[in-house]
Amino acid sequence: MTTTSQNIAPTSKLAALADKARILRIHSLRMTTAAGSGHPTSCLSAAEIMAALFFDVMKIDVKDPSSVASDRFVMSKGHAAPILYAALAEAGALPVSRLMTLRTLASELEGHPTPWIPGVDAATGSLGQGLSVGAGLAMGAKRRGSSARVYVLMGDGEMAEGNVWEAAGFAGHYDVDNLVAIGDVNGLGQSQRTMYDHDAEVYKRKFEAEGWTAEVIDGHDLAAVLAALGRAKANQGRPYAILARTEKGHGVSFLADKDGWHGKPLSAEQLVKALAELEPVPAIIPDNGKSCARKSLPKPPDFPAPTALTYKLGDSVATREAYGTALARLGEVNEQIIAIDGDVKNSTFSETFQKSFSDRLVQGFIAEQNMVSVAVGLAAQGYVPFVATFACFLARAFDQVRMAGISQSNINLCGSHAGISIGEDGPSQMGLEDLASFRTIPGAAILYPSDAVATERLTEAAARHPGICYIRTSRPKTPVLYANDEKFPIPGLKVLRKSADDRATVIAAGVTLYEALKAADLLKAKGIAIRVIDLYCIKPLDTAALVEHARATGGRIVTVEDHYPEGGIGEAVLAALAEAGVAVQGVRLAVDRIAHSGHAAELLETFGISANHIVAAVERFAKHPARKGGVAPKRGEAK
Repeated sequence: MTTTSQNIAPTSKLAALADKARILRIHSLRMTTAAGSGHPTSCLSAAEIMAALFFDVMKIDVKDPSSVASDRFVMSKGHAAPILYAALAEAGALPVSRLMTLRTLASELEGHPTPWIPGVDAATGSLGQGLSVGAGLAMGAKRRGSSARVYVLMGDGEMAEGNVWEAAGFAGHYDVDNLVAIGDVNGLGQSQRTMYDHDAEVYKRKFEAEGWTAEVIDGHDLAAVLAALGRAKANQGRPYAILARTEKGHGVSFLADKDGWHGKPLSAEQLVKALAELEPVPAIIPDNGKSCARKSLPKPPDFPAPTALTYKLGDSVATREAYGTALARLGEVNEQIIAIDGDVKNSTFSETFQKSFSDRLVQGFIAEQNMVSVAVGLAAQGYVPFVATFACFLARAFDQVRMAGISQSNINLCGSHAGISIGEDGPSQMGLEDLASFRTIPGAAILYPSDAVATERLTEAAARHPGICYIRTSRPKTPVLYANDEKFPIPGLKVLRKSADDRATVIAAGVTLYEALKAADLLKAKGIAIRVIDLYCIKPLDTAALVEHARATGGRIVTVEDHYPEGGIGEAVLAALAEAGVAVQGVRLAVDRIAHSGHAAELLETFGISANHIVAAVERFAKHPARKGGVAPKRGEAK
């Protein structure tokens, strides 16, 4: 893996690379047959490209492939993972003996790439995301002053994905000239011919329209592949796209350009026939059982505490505004903080960060899918990205968040304008599904601050926390509840009202916490005491504390949230208590139908999450003794 500036390779080099391509094909065929599954034909189409990249063009430290000085490779067409593993093994980044363990439970070589493997920076396989990851990697390398380049191999089938063209527009706008996209235009999809078949000129025109330099080549002509990669390396000022016409299954006569072979390994008999066309065939190296997987993935870099907070109790500050202030404060003590905004920086208040650090806010425009995957690439270069947009628009990027979760990437997302409390803008702008979606991401932390102090502390906590963090912020201004030195650990909760005579525990967060406090005052006037909990950390839950408070109030629980009932606070709390063996009388107050435009206060009342509804729920409890056993009632019932 050495650099080359030659446009025409000598015959000896071409012969050596052709032999490497042959070996990569053999590995890919053997691995998938041994596994009994996989996509060998998708590997065979890319063999010359992979050989040229890994054994002539790319500069990689095989002992540390993710170093800032190393060129990076992203296999966006993740189903071609076997040929990536083969290239990494032949290059020395992982043992060749591990290749035959493909897709087995004890192997790090999964069906699609994951970052447990040296040389893989992000999980791929959900098609269309690799170019965005590559753009983030390339942008991160340039910011670090590295001359490293990033190469992204895409299939032509996945180039029907809108995410690809979000990424192309983004990279063209920012002149990410160390990014090289390579299109494997083999003309065959999973079930039929691709949209443009072998017409690579269509893709060339598309990339050029987005500000790229682009060319079409024969992807099986090694001299042409090397020459194009040489031009890409010498290119300056624009990202570079190489559209390589290839054959799916190339190199094996009965597979080449044949439909019906996608995702089908060869049988043992078919493998013998194929290998006969690729002779000489090296011996299989027995597996020594030693995994090449990383023991752990990188954690966010540590940094000093930011400056002290100066809020006053009772001041009205929107949590979305405090988020921007928090980012700016963090930016002073952590140079790795980068903000990415979706053209709403004056609503998410990311602009506060930009005013202090203009070169560290990346405008992602209205392209949420690209924003999330660019953040994954930046995180892989050691940055701590914060992506912000309206909570409802992050639904558009759920698959990208899902893949970031599989990557165990250190990215942070802020969803502002959550819930019906945004008011007049109406239901299309109301994030009412976001908690449910982020709760499904393994290892993700969900933080829901209710005041400015909590927002600042939780934003700092997110910057220090490994993995995905989601911060949910609100549009309305709310009073400051907490002292400036209050701590907000993950997991955790805060108890704002408590007495020995509490008849129920009311659990809320965000705007509904203030409704719960109003309800506590209304009930107190009627001689009924309640416990009020600020559930600022929805995932992971502080289950031990929840159990303690539930038992103290006889299992009477009211959850109230500015979210749909499915997958929100109520389901999280009641499930945790049920698993802990607590008999619960539960009422879940949530937005249980499509909302409407209106003033925030009247929407909270109309859709059942106001102080009055909390009072009514608690009064129903007050008429009955505490539950001694049995299971929790259905939603909305209090028996």
